[in-house]
Amino acid sequence: MSNKSAENQLNTFKYETKNCPETATNSSGAPIGIKTAILTVGKYGPSLLEDANFIDEMAHFDRERIPERVAHAKGAGAFGYFEVTHDITQYTSAKVFETIGKITPIAIRFSTVVGERGSADTVRDPRGFAMKFYTEEGVWDLVGNNTPIFFVRDPTLFVSFIHSQKRNPVTNLRDYNMFWDFISLRPETTHQVMFLFSDRGIPDGYRFMHGYGSHTFKFQNLNGEAFYCKFHMRTAQGIRNLDVQKAAELSAIDPDYSTRDLYNAIARGEFPTWNMFVQVMTLDQAASYKFNPFDVTKTWSQREFPLIPVGKFTLYRNPRNYFAEVEQIAFAPSHLIPGILPSPDKMLQGRLFSYQDSHRHRIGANYQQLPVNCPYRTSPRNYQRDGPMCLNDNQSGAPNYYPNSFNGPEPSQRAKDLQPPYKVVDDDVYRYDSGDEDNFSQPSVFWNFVLDDPARERLIKNIANHLGNAAEFIQERAIGNFAKVDSDFGNNLKIMLNTIKGNQCN
Repeated sequence: MSNKSAENQLNTFKYETKNCPETATNSSGAPIGIKTAILTVGKYGPSLLEDANFIDEMAHFDRERIPERVAHAKGAGAFGYFEVTHDITQYTSAKVFETIGKITPIAIRFSTVVGERGSADTVRDPRGFAMKFYTEEGVWDLVGNNTPIFFVRDPTLFVSFIHSQKRNPVTNLRDYNMFWDFISLRPETTHQVMFLFSDRGIPDGYRFMHGYGSHTFKFQNLNGEAFYCKFHMRTAQGIRNLDVQKAAELSAIDPDYSTRDLYNAIARGEFPTWNMFVQVMTLDQAASYKFNPFDVTKTWSQREFPLIPVGKFTLYRNPRNYFAEVEQIAFAPSHLIPGILPSPDKMLQGRLFSYQDSHRHRIGANYQQLPVNCPYRTSPRNYQRDGPMCLNDNQSGAPNYYPNSFNGPEPSQRAKDLQPPYKVVDDDVYRYDSGDEDNFSQPSVFWNFVLDDPARERLIKNIANHLGNAAEFIQERAIGNFAKVDSDFGNNLKIMLNTIKGNQCN
């Protein structure tokens, strides 16, 4: 098969349809006799309102774009399966993990975060790594990134964080002052910023990066025991990153580089795979741990909580239609199944609401009836009815209220057993600003033990080239934060910034 399957898609379609095009119709299925002209009064006269085919096509065209995602607008997707390779039933009774060898269909969408749908794939930006598992107990969405951490730990800051990365509302331009002003005012961003400006800030396509659930979740097993956990997806292709110059070149000549690479690899039979692992922490360990284990700006030590192998997943099918299967796919951290529950992670708690709310706005109240979102291995039975674009039988004659005396759906005892009561901290209700918590110890580990000298130099250069566009007082504040990670980090960054300024003056 050609290595350029994406470029040859239309030729492939022509071959598969045996060069015999089907009859063109309007949206109601009626055949169209002339497709190249509208109805007019005479050859040069005005058009007629009765041209139903033209109005049908234009009315649909006017509405054929749904709002793009506010974040993660640019993305690529593929379909495959997850296979259990190791037994973790001692931790969770989720059926997706119930037996070694079990296969579950999945969909994955990879994305960049900040750019619009037409932006380049090779920009320096975190990558979304969203997985949809079509289980027999409903859809489970594991909605993560290619980094194990995030910028902020309190969801009330999320909107401002995204605004600071987007366009200035006056100039409609990306604004370095906005970016670095927010980053430097919230030092908890330091850990993620160092990941972002390190080599892994520009992956060489979606196949060559790890994925992480990022948040802490909770497992529940059949014995009533609960455990906190984190999910890791490690690429079997190996980590590959782009250097800054190559990424810039690709942004100009092939802005869809990562999308093209994924599509063509699958088309030629090089199916990308990842291995899934979990870290597990007991509730007692969490209660006495040295830092808040639900802080998404921090990682759990793999020495203390080693990676436990779970399974692997493989992508083997490209989308049959991008809009239907990638643009309309909708992930939400609240899409959980029995045996997997949320934790007190504040950012996760905020996402439990916001994602579904966004989908209802972007796609509609019945977005889960779309084939790519539908939990097709089970039959949803609830008391929701009607709404735009109801695609199924609207649950036929079943009652739409509960309780009822007419055989409406009843709660599940299994689901009840796997979501038992749990204790919460007996404390005052208050808005606790977490900005002054430990923001630098893990970035210091990253600087001293993860990066080598050349990687540290590249990190400083990448930050300096970006930070140098911000106002000088913001630069000084950012340097101060990085100096708290390591004094050499701050000093060398300051020297690099001064060097850049000197070169600009010359």
